[in-house]
Amino acid sequence: MISTKDYSLLPERDKLKSVCKAISVLDAILSQDWEYRYYSYNKDWAEDEEFFEMRDGDGDQMLVLFRPDGCVINGYAHEFEQPDKAQLTSNLPAIFEEFIFGEPVSSVGTTFCLWTTEQINWEIGEIENHDNNAEEFLTVFDGNPQTYTDWAVTYFDENTIDPSALLKLATAVYAGQTLNKAMVLSVVNQLDDWQLLKTDLDEIGYTYSF
Repeated sequence: MISTKDYSLLPERDKLKSVCKAISVLDAILSQDWEYRYYSYNKDWAEDEEFFEMRDGDGDQMLVLFRPDGCVINGYAHEFEQPDKAQLTSNLPAIFEEFIFGEPVSSVGTTFCLWTTEQINWEIGEIENHDNNAEEFLTVFDGNPQTYTDWAVTYFDENTIDPSALLKLATAVYAGQTLNKAMVLSVVNQLDDWQLLKTDLDEIGYTYSF
């Protein structure tokens, strides 16, 4: 599993962005109520910046900033002690300082932080003897649709979701296939608001045809 002690499997920046969009699309289909979603994505968060968020409703959050010149991941696990942020962000590139030390990250908190200014070669600050539960946050970034499917079936409702149907949809979405109504209805019996889904997909920056 991906963690701050072994992040060699963390994908390069563009692949990570693709995964973040994919799981946000799937969440938007499985839960039209944003309050109950785990993952969300905004391609127009700020000029030349895109934003991904994970929140579990119990206080854990992960905020990811994508820029043309890099990417930074901030995680906060509420049951773990926050270490010295200066240590966690030692050698953090200046391009990420406004995000990591400003809002909303400042109010959320930081128990781990990773960044890259290249397509590959992730970096991290000082994490010696620091437990942070990062693997629970980062494992979904492995790029495997099965990882998301296994999580979503349990998180949303294993009695109403067909795992095989969700895996098929997740595989298509991870591959960037244009979303259509038949694909959506393969995992949900009905969708209350198609216009809302269109709005969500536009915000994420994912193609659809319906």
